[in-house]
Amino acid sequence: MTSMRKQLDALNKQGHEVDAFGIGTYLVTCYAQAALGCVFKLVEINNQPRIKLSEDVSKVSIPCKKRCYRLYGKEGYPLVDIITGENEPPPKVAERILCRHPFNESKRAYVVPQQVEELLKCYWPGMSGKAREELPSLKDIRERCIKQLEQMRPDHMRRLNPTPYKVSVSAKLYDFIHFLWLNEAPVGELQ
Repeated sequence: MTSMRKQLDALNKQGHEVDAFGIGTYLVTCYAQAALGCVFKLVEINNQPRIKLSEDVSKVSIPCKKRCYRLYGKEGYPLVDIITGENEPPPKVAERILCRHPFNESKRAYVVPQQVEELLKCYWPGMSGKAREELPSLKDIRERCIKQLEQMRPDHMRRLNPTPYKVSVSAKLYDFIHFLWLNEAPVGELQ
């Protein structure tokens, strides 16, 4: 009996109300022959935000369609990337914005950006009706990557013990993540 079958058999013996199993890791990533270098995170179904919950907070997904901006400081270095909901107004130069860690309420900071760069472009709109950006050439993509790396602070780029680069969420997205989390998480019952 395979490992997966043993796990399903053990679950069935525990008694439950589950009527279907989806073995995502095995289906999506071709577990035995991993050829994909990516992870798929479902964030919406039919315009309804979805969140993946996990006991491991690093595996909890950030729901809804999003936009991402790089905020630069006075010295010209990127300070932080901030993720916002798709319909939130973008951060503005010289306007203070609260940047929050998505899952740790005590990690937060105000940032007054000297420059704001939107990071995401839509190259494959699917059926959304959104405008499609023209895909840059490989040469242009390479040049952009090199430029982005050159803009980083040296302590982020050092080989030994680099300073982690921060990625935050807006206050509004932070509140929404935790609202959805509390509404989707099962509530235990003691008897």
